[in-house]
Amino acid sequence: MEITLAAAPPVILASKSAARAQLLRAAGVPFTQAEALVDEAAAREALQAEAVPVEEAAIALAGLKAAFVARQAPEPAIVVGADQLLELEGAWLEKPKDAAAARAQLAALRGRRHRLVSGVVAFRGNSRIWQHVDVARLWVRNCSDAFLDRYVAAAGPDILACVGAYQLEGLGAQLMARVEGDWFTILGLPLLPLLQFLRDQGVLLR
Repeated sequence: MEITLAAAPPVILASKSAARAQLLRAAGVPFTQAEALVDEAAAREALQAEAVPVEEAAIALAGLKAAFVARQAPEPAIVVGADQLLELEGAWLEKPKDAAAARAQLAALRGRRHRLVSGVVAFRGNSRIWQHVDVARLWVRNCSDAFLDRYVAAAGPDILACVGAYQLEGLGAQLMARVEGDWFTILGLPLLPLLQFLRDQGVLLR
C-alpha cells in the first residue's frame, strides 16, 4: 500500500530496471519510469580512464541518468537515477554479454573479495538535490569448475542482467562464502536512505 501526501511531488525513476522498480514498488513508493538515453558504456570508460574512484563513478553515472530525464520532466518532479559498479581489486566488471562471459566473470571472482558500489542521485529540474553512495563487500567461495558450469546453466539468462553474473536472492547465494553490507545496496539501490529523502521531500509520510 502506498502511503503518500496529497500534494506530493511526482517521482520518476530514470531507469528501465525491473529490479529497482520492484524495490520501490514493494516499499510503497509512487513513481513512474523513464529511460535515460545516455551512453553509459562510454561514460564508464571515460571515468575509468581518468582513474575516478569507484564510489565517485557510481554517483557520476547515476547523476548522468537522472540529469537526462530531469531535463524533460515537469516541475516539481523528483527524478531518481541509480547505478551500481562491481570493483574487483581495482578493476570494474560489466554485465556479461553471454553465458561464456558470465562463466569467466565468476571464475575471476572465485576465492576473492569484491565490492558492489551503489549510487543514487536525485534531481529537480537542473539541480542535483540529493545523492548517496553505499558499498557492500562479498566473498565468492572457492567453488569447483563443475559447480560453476552447473550454476551458469541453471541460473539461465537472467544473470546476464547482473554485473558479476549472480543474483544473491536466488541461486547466486550458493556462490557466496561471506557477505557484508546492506541488502538493498547489493540489489542495486540504497533504499533506506532514499526513503528518508523522499520523506523529507514530502513524497512519503514521516
